[in-house]
Amino acid sequence: MLNQCIGLAEAMDVAWTDKRVAIRQPWLSLPPGLWLRPFAALGPGSSDLRPPWPDLLIASGRQTVAIAAAIRRASAGRTFTVQIQKPGIPPRHFDLVVTPQHDRLAGANVVATKGGLNRITPARLETEAARFADSVAHLPRPLIAVLVGGSSKAYRMTEASGRDLAAKLRALAEREGAGLLVTASRRTGEANAAVLREALEGLPHLWWEGIGENPYLGWLGLADAFVVTGDSVNMISEACATGKPVMVHGLPGGTPKFDRFHRLFREAGLVRPFEGLLERYAYEPLNETAEVARIVRARMAAR
Repeated sequence: MLNQCIGLAEAMDVAWTDKRVAIRQPWLSLPPGLWLRPFAALGPGSSDLRPPWPDLLIASGRQTVAIAAAIRRASAGRTFTVQIQKPGIPPRHFDLVVTPQHDRLAGANVVATKGGLNRITPARLETEAARFADSVAHLPRPLIAVLVGGSSKAYRMTEASGRDLAAKLRALAEREGAGLLVTASRRTGEANAAVLREALEGLPHLWWEGIGENPYLGWLGLADAFVVTGDSVNMISEACATGKPVMVHGLPGGTPKFDRFHRLFREAGLVRPFEGLLERYAYEPLNETAEVARIVRARMAAR
């Protein structure tokens, strides 16, 4: 969520400050529309939120919804307020709501994107690729970046799905003579990570251990293609911002909303299912953050 906010701020080329909220009870258990005295909800660990209010506020996530709307009111409407992701309260509480099409939210001040906003730009990918090029120089081409998420509210990464991914990755690497760049998350789980590590033994690969500089952006720039688990809108959106092949490994579970997201990306020619094969195809890189930044600038200027 933070990267979506920062990505939009960077695309607008404005000076920005990172503010974070930690919400306490009972507000944390209440939907945003029922928050009375929203500023009282801020608990230990929250950033200091007080006047002077900014010209532009970019917020994301359920815990920021009532706070962002309250700042807009407190500024008497002077703060142009952008809420990223479906807010759960009417869009009229904000100047602009930016949310993916699969959320099915509409309105005069709603911008519906295909995927999530991000910090990916051609210049950043080039810079980060140069920084990490030496660390992957020993690996053969094609380089496949493997972005592994895991269990979430909507999906489960079971032992069977982990072993399926592991077998397909090994088949891909052996068939193509490919090098693999693997990054997992906390949601992957130790058992699934162990299955993947075992499957990759003896194959040319790098596994980021979470120590030292995060190579994620560098790997996005260096990779020739991607394998991404289907639990993360953001990871898929970021991979599709490169214009390179993105193969999605499905996980058990899902929701109608996620199903709409995956169907939209397949029908747009952005992704293909991962079957242990390297798909070779091209498409226009997904660059929605720059377009949203243009819309925000235009609406601020018009106001």
